[in-house]
Amino acid sequence: MSTVALRPVQDTDLDALFEQMRDPEAVRMAAFTARDPNDRAAFDAHVHKLRTSPEVTLRAVTSDGRLVGTIGNFVLDGDTEVTYWIDRSAWGQGIASRALALLLAGLPVRPVYARAASDNLGSLRVLHKAGFVAIGTEVAYAAARDAEIEETVLRLD
Repeated sequence: MSTVALRPVQDTDLDALFEQMRDPEAVRMAAFTARDPNDRAAFDAHVHKLRTSPEVTLRAVTSDGRLVGTIGNFVLDGDTEVTYWIDRSAWGQGIASRALALLLAGLPVRPVYARAASDNLGSLRVLHKAGFVAIGTEVAYAAARDAEIEETVLRLD
């Protein structure tokens, strides 16, 4: 089992993160992504906003020291939500589950919310394993699929 750790996102991470977030299969699974995952200027502007917002915590996820994604929390309409992106090469290894446990251990706020495309079974498994419970579904536009899809809303008390 690899050692998973969280650390602040560094400027030197941005090229690799941009490439990870352009992977067509990962984009399709995440569904709720940037309108154009190949737009580097939009990516850079978005990450800058995340890294400088006082209502956002953004961390790099590493596995045995290798950058494998990001995880974070943000406040939307007064609710704290979590989000993560793990490179497809690291799927199915428990990395997202361990990264989420680390993030939640340092997050004193409850409840915490999460959302995932209802057909993204891997992400839903990660969230359920962390103790999140589905509290409903919504239909929303998913840019990655250019369609409205069902999204599961989850809560951790």
